[in-house]
Amino acid sequence: MAKSNRLSAQTRKNWLVDAAVFAGAAAASVSGIYFLFVTSGGYQGGRNPFYGVQVIFNYATWNDLHTWGGVLMIAAVAVHFVMHWNWVKMMARRTWAVCRQCGGMSKGAYINVAIDAVIAISFLLAAVSGLYFLFSTGGGYEGGRNPAWDASRAVWDVIHTWSGVVMIVAAVLHFYIHWRWVKNVTVKFFRSLFPEKPDRAVKVEVK
Repeated sequence: MAKSNRLSAQTRKNWLVDAAVFAGAAAASVSGIYFLFVTSGGYQGGRNPFYGVQVIFNYATWNDLHTWGGVLMIAAVAVHFVMHWNWVKMMARRTWAVCRQCGGMSKGAYINVAIDAVIAISFLLAAVSGLYFLFSTGGGYEGGRNPAWDASRAVWDVIHTWSGVVMIVAAVLHFYIHWRWVKNVTVKFFRSLFPEKPDRAVKVEVK
């Protein structure tokens, strides 16, 4: 018997939103890793050995990928959160109730909740600090404070960098744990784009 490739309308919407989150996260993460190891400062022949070095794209293109990949990820996560708000409330209440019962959750469930919490907190820090850099004018003086957010750019840079690193590590673990579900739904999604061929009917001649 052939496996059904049908997906509900809600599952299809969830997959599309998750795909947008993944695309934005991939662009922001890869470009973020680039910025982590290839800095733009220094001068030719100076302290920065990567000055003027181009890795696939130039620095400006990597910056655009990081900025707009991050914007896509934030927008898609916002949509994802709105779509699953009732589920989030239900799981939060259930987790709290189980935790109060002292050990009512399995070890795997605890790990999954912990990873999701790390992703949520690190994403929030990375998103807020990313929006700061997106809208900040870079004002203030060296060693001083930016009047827009009353915080030095160096502090925001550290928050953005390391919250991004933590988010990437936690997201990779999350993806690994749920890999089988991701694979199955993705295969079904693409198969559902093509109509199933009806089984060939066997003609029986009645005399």
